[in-house]
Amino acid sequence: MIVGTCWLGGAAQKSAVADTVALEGVSVTAIKQGTDIDLTTSSMVLGKRDVERNGIVTVRGASDLVPNFFLPDYGSRMTSTIYVRGLGARIDQPSMGLNIDNVPVMCKENYDFDIADIARVEMLRGPQSTLYGRNTMGGLMNVYTLSPMSWQGTRLIAEMASHLSMKFGVSHYARVNVRFGIAAGIYYTSTKGQYRNEFNGKLCDWERQGSGRLKLVWMPSPSLTLSNTLSASISRQGGYPYEWVNAQCSMLNAQCTMHNAQPASKASGTTSEQSERLTSAKRIAYNDTCFYRRTSVMDGLTITKRFDRWWLSSITSYQYINDNMTLDQDFTPLPYFTLTQARREHAVTQDVVARSNGDRAYKWLVGVFAFYRRYKMDAPVTFKDTGIKSLIEDHINELNPYYPVVWNERNFVLGSDFTNPTWGVALYHQSSVDWKCFTFTAGIRLDYEHASLNYHSETHTGYQVIEAASGSVYHSENIDINDGGGLSKHFIELLPKFSITYHLPTNGESSIYASVSKGYKAGGFNTQMFSDVLQQRLMGIMGIGAAYDINDIVGYKPEKAWNYEIGGHFESANRRFKGDMALFYIDCHDRQMTIFPDGTTTGRIMTNAGKTRSLGVEASATISFTDNLGMNLSYGYCDARFVEYNDGKADYKDKFVPYCPQHTLFAQAFYTYNFKGGSDWAHAITLDASVKCTGEIYWNEANTQRQPFYALLGGGITFAGKHYSLQLWGQNLTGTRYNTFYFVSISHEFLQRGKGRMLGATLRLNI
Repeated sequence: MIVGTCWLGGAAQKSAVADTVALEGVSVTAIKQGTDIDLTTSSMVLGKRDVERNGIVTVRGASDLVPNFFLPDYGSRMTSTIYVRGLGARIDQPSMGLNIDNVPVMCKENYDFDIADIARVEMLRGPQSTLYGRNTMGGLMNVYTLSPMSWQGTRLIAEMASHLSMKFGVSHYARVNVRFGIAAGIYYTSTKGQYRNEFNGKLCDWERQGSGRLKLVWMPSPSLTLSNTLSASISRQGGYPYEWVNAQCSMLNAQCTMHNAQPASKASGTTSEQSERLTSAKRIAYNDTCFYRRTSVMDGLTITKRFDRWWLSSITSYQYINDNMTLDQDFTPLPYFTLTQARREHAVTQDVVARSNGDRAYKWLVGVFAFYRRYKMDAPVTFKDTGIKSLIEDHINELNPYYPVVWNERNFVLGSDFTNPTWGVALYHQSSVDWKCFTFTAGIRLDYEHASLNYHSETHTGYQVIEAASGSVYHSENIDINDGGGLSKHFIELLPKFSITYHLPTNGESSIYASVSKGYKAGGFNTQMFSDVLQQRLMGIMGIGAAYDINDIVGYKPEKAWNYEIGGHFESANRRFKGDMALFYIDCHDRQMTIFPDGTTTGRIMTNAGKTRSLGVEASATISFTDNLGMNLSYGYCDARFVEYNDGKADYKDKFVPYCPQHTLFAQAFYTYNFKGGSDWAHAITLDASVKCTGEIYWNEANTQRQPFYALLGGGITFAGKHYSLQLWGQNLTGTRYNTFYFVSISHEFLQRGKGRMLGATLRLNI
C-alpha cells in the first residue's frame, strides 16, 4: 500500500490511494483495508517470493514467521487451533479470521487446506472486528491468489520429501482478451507419515488430499469488474498421533504382542529441561481407528463498480463442508470408548461495501454484512468393555460391593444428533480525516447474531444387580432414554475503533500510530457435551453422577477484548529497509476456556470461566543489504496471564494462559548469485538459511507442565532458469525434539511430538 508522506513545514503531500497493489507482477485487490493496512494495524505481508521460499501452501505455514501468531501442528487438519497475542482456544470458535480472495471462511475446521498459487498473504494482528466482525478479535489473515488478468501461462509444481511426502500441481492462466481471463488448476498432496501406532505397527498420520480451483475474471467495462472463484478439496488422513505419557510398558508390550504388532521400545525424550515425567515412557498405542475425512466446496463472487468519487463492491459466497472425525477417544490400547463426529454444513455470506475514492482529506467506508450457516451433526459415543467397567461399574460397586452391578452388554452407544442454524447481520462504518501530518480514524460496527440448537439424545441399554453372597440376580433394569429439545441464544455487540497516525517527515514512507479497538469472539453451544449429559443422566438413574442443567452446561457467551496499541511502520529513503514495531495491551473479559466439568466425564466444554490480560511487543524487518543479499526478521513477545479464573478446584490468578507461546522468533538470510550472460537454464543460484523459535508454552492452567523454548533450523539452495526453479530444502535440520500438544483425558496424560528432520526437493515450472 502507498501511505502519505509528510514534509517539514507542515505541508502534507498525500500519495494516491492504491487499492490495487502491484506485487512482483501480481495485482491484488484490497476491498476493505485501503490505506489502513499500513497505517493503524500491526501487520506483516508475505509476498510471492516469501511464500515460495518458505513453502507456504496453508495458513499453518505462516506460523512463527509472523510475530505472536502460532498455529501448532497436531491432531489433524480439523484441529486448526490458532493463538494470536495470547488469545485462542482449543475448540469451537477461532480467534483469527481467514479471508481467501476477500471471501470469509466461516468454518474453522476448513481453515487448514492447501491453497495453490498464493500471490500474497497479509496478517493483521489485533482486533479487526470493526470491518470484519465475529471471530477476528485476535487478527485477520488475508490470502490472495494469482489472477489471470495479471499473469498468463502454465504453472507446474512437483515436490518429493521425507516420509514419502509428495505434492503435484498444475494450473493454467489465460487472458482470452482484454476483458476476460480464466484460470484453472488441480493440486494433490500425500504423505506416508512418520508416527507409528505400536499397537498395530502401522503409521497413523498418513494423508491424501486433492483440490481444484476455477477462477474467472470479467471486465465488461473499465469501471466494472466481476471475479468468481470456485474451489473444492477432498482430504483423507489418519492423524492423532498422541503419545500416552507414563504408559505401563509391560501392559503395552502385552497388548501389542496379542495383536502381533511390534512391541513397545524405549521412546526418545523431549528436551533436557522438560520434566522427567514427560521424558519417561511415551507410546503411541491405541486399539481403535482414528481418522479425519473432509470434503469442502467454496464459491465466491466479487463485483466491484468504480464511480468517479466512490466504489461499490459486493462479495457473495456459498460454502459447504462434509467432514467426519472418528477417534479412539481414550488413545490407549484398552477398549474404553470411541467417538464419531460427522457433520454437514452449508453457509452463505453477503457483504456490500461502499467506499470513497480519490485523493481527498476525508475518506469513508460503509458496509452491511449478513450470513446464514446451518449444520447437522451426528456424534455418537460408543462405550466399550473397559469404559463400562472403569467409568460406570467400578464407581457404582465401590458404594455397594455386596450388590455389584453388571452391564448386560459390553458395548453400547450414547447417541446424539444436532441441527444448528445460525444467522447474523451487521452494519459498519469507518471514517478517516487527514490534517497536516496526522490521520484520524474512527469506526464502529453493530453486530447481531442469533443461534439455535435442536438436539436429540438417546441410549438403550441395561444392567443387572447381583447378590454377591449367592451370585444370583437380585434385580434387572432396562434403560431407555430418548430426549430432545431446542435452545436459542442471541448476541448484540457494538464494536468501536479509534486511531491516530502521524506521518514522519522523512523521505521514506514512515508513520507512527496509536489505536484503541474492541473485538469479540462469538458465543455458541457445546455440542460435544451432550454425550456426557447423557452419561450423567444414565448414572443418575443408578443413584450416582452429576445433575446437569442443559442451558448452563451447553451454552456459552461471546468473548470480548479491548486492544490498546502503539506502533510504527518505518522505511528508509532507498527502501532497503522496511520495519514495523508495536506495543500492545489486551484486556479480555468472559474468556472462553476449555475445561472438564464436574462429574465422571469423558469430554470437555467451552465456558466463560475467566478474565485475562495480554501485553507484549512485536517487531519485523526486511533488509536488503545489496541487490543480492537480504534478510527477514520477526519477533513477538506475549505475556498472557489470568486476571480472574477459578475452576472450583484452584485459583489460577497470575498464571500464564496455556497453549500460548511467550516468544516467537523467525530469522532468514538469503543470497542470490546471478550468472553473467547465463543461458535459459542457468540464471541464478539462491542460498537461504532460517531459524524458527517458539516457547515457552505452558500446557495447563496450573503451569506445572510446559514446552521450553526451542529452535528449528532450516535452509535451502535454489537453482533458477528462465522458466523453472529447483529448490533443495531442509526443515528441522538438527532434529530438535519438542512437543506441539499436551492434554489430559480420564486421568491419562497425552502429548504429540513435533515433526523431525525433513528433506525435500521442489520443482516449479512457469511456461
